[in-house]
Amino acid sequence: MKFSTRAERIEPFYVMEVAKAAQALAREVAGTREPMIFLNIGEPDFTAPPLVQEAAARAVHNGATQYTNALGLDALRERISGWYQSRFGVNVPARRIVVTAGASAALQLACLALIESGDEILMPDPSYPCNRHFVSAAEGKAVLLPTTAAERYQLSADKVRAAWNEKPPGRTGKTRGVLLASPSDPTGTSIAPDELRRIHDVVRSHDGITMIDEIYLGLSYEEEFGHTALAIDDNIISINSFSKYFNMTGWRLGWMVVPEAMVPVVERLAQNLFICASTVSQHAALACFEAESIAEYERRRAEFKARRDFFIPALQSLGLNVPVMPDGAFYAWADCTQAAQRLGVPSGKNCSWDFAFELMRRAHIAVTPGRDFGTAEPERFIRFSTANSMAQLQESVERLRKLLG
Repeated sequence: MKFSTRAERIEPFYVMEVAKAAQALAREVAGTREPMIFLNIGEPDFTAPPLVQEAAARAVHNGATQYTNALGLDALRERISGWYQSRFGVNVPARRIVVTAGASAALQLACLALIESGDEILMPDPSYPCNRHFVSAAEGKAVLLPTTAAERYQLSADKVRAAWNEKPPGRTGKTRGVLLASPSDPTGTSIAPDELRRIHDVVRSHDGITMIDEIYLGLSYEEEFGHTALAIDDNIISINSFSKYFNMTGWRLGWMVVPEAMVPVVERLAQNLFICASTVSQHAALACFEAESIAEYERRRAEFKARRDFFIPALQSLGLNVPVMPDGAFYAWADCTQAAQRLGVPSGKNCSWDFAFELMRRAHIAVTPGRDFGTAEPERFIRFSTANSMAQLQESVERLRKLLG
């Protein structure tokens, strides 16, 4: 059977390959003194709080399970709008909010609505791999620009300006815009608001598009960075999700905020590609914004911050250097070259990959090697997820200390 070139362009999602290997080993070591600890998947260990669960059960019981409008429940769009006002002090009209089947659907809709065949989208390296594949699936080309710790592993206005070209020599298409993420996966680092404003000014000067993945924005820990890009300009497209801050990963519910002129375009695409997001999930999500639920989410955010504050210094003390302290999300982007040498792992293009499997085999700790996240030195870095209990993180540190000396 012949498959499309579009499908063939999509690279394997290596984190899932590691996860499969970890699950297989976990079955073997279950019940031993050192069962597998999973620090590889970016999924909160918390699940939806009681009011959300009760709202879902009530929706099923009451038969509120039929299709909604393609843009989502009006009541939910209003609740999301209210959250932007109360949390960030930003007025985002409900009419600009589109409820989607997860952030993934939002990214797909945004790319299909805005990217022409051959258009180039500038993105930071490292960055979340699926985002560049949404660009590719829309017949665009993701251009990864290597970033540094001094840049917080984010694009800068200067870097965007230098990379932008209306008719790039030797390339197939012109630059169309940027796709950012703040806070970012895998680094947990955000773009400073002033720098984000400068980036958008560069993009706007070329009549381009600024798309930003803000799915971890609710899990910001520092006031300096915990601001939505929507405060800058109504023409910025923001992607968000109920998965991370709201702990609803498997419910597959997200949203996007778009310029008013883009709403009918996205609505038409959504009607044809998705019909609507899960009705039960939408009714459940209404309860996310109740005071009791928000209080629980804030308690959990404080717990995620406490885990970060414990785990990052512990990694540093073990020679797993984290060049930039994460200000959000639940990740640690750690340089593993010194630790790999201690375990006799050869340097080279497979270093972090082989090191991850050594940790899995010898310490029963699953982590994610860097190759998923770009091409700029992925062999040096691994991603730890701190979306696990403090007890599990403490046990991980003890195992790493025993292994690395």
